[in-house]
Amino acid sequence: MKAVGIVGYKKSGKTTLTAKLADALEARGRTVAIAKFTHHGLDKDGTDTATFAAPNRTVIGLGPDETAIFWGGKRYLIDLLPLAQADILLVEGGKDLTWLPRILCLKSASEAEELDRGLALATYGDVAAPYLKSFREDTMDKLAQLVEERAFMLPGLDCGACTAATCEGIAKSIVKGKGTIRDCKSVNTDGFSVTVNGAPIGLNPFVERIIRSSITGMLSELKGYAPGEVVITLKN
Repeated sequence: MKAVGIVGYKKSGKTTLTAKLADALEARGRTVAIAKFTHHGLDKDGTDTATFAAPNRTVIGLGPDETAIFWGGKRYLIDLLPLAQADILLVEGGKDLTWLPRILCLKSASEAEELDRGLALATYGDVAAPYLKSFREDTMDKLAQLVEERAFMLPGLDCGACTAATCEGIAKSIVKGKGTIRDCKSVNTDGFSVTVNGAPIGLNPFVERIIRSSITGMLSELKGYAPGEVVITLKN
């Protein structure tokens, strides 16, 4: 799954852009999931969450005290993603998420530097930043194409196994065109990976070694085991 954030201050057009971009991506044959951050609790019928709802679309609402898929208590987006099977995840809000790129919705050009954090791919709306690509409603399909080409998602572990100390460092490098998702050692381990519903699970090198060694140790006691590719299927 690829992902991109839609970031801006209140009443900057984030919800409008998220809905229109989802429609544009789906028109291009992509499946879309949407995650919405809110400081006012989850939206109910007739509000933003209902606006995003459409057939075959996953909508995740994240608030300070509850989260949809309606578990009580706060949960974190990275933990919910195995449930959101889609080609592209659009995240409305979440200015502190530094493991995915973002599109800025600005009310004034002076907001760009604070919202950018080296993660911005473009701006959307009437207000632009001179150093970023700018899109409006009449160029929505081109923005959808940009998202298809350049969206990405890191595991958010900040494990330090990469050349950068944090996922934010890797993300900034990818946005600048100086790195790729392959630079992340947590999702590109050597010969070992775990996926849930097709989505890779980030493993820092220490955890990866523990799981690999445990599985190899148990399998080595079984008749018929030999070194080579091992496939284990588990369905809950």
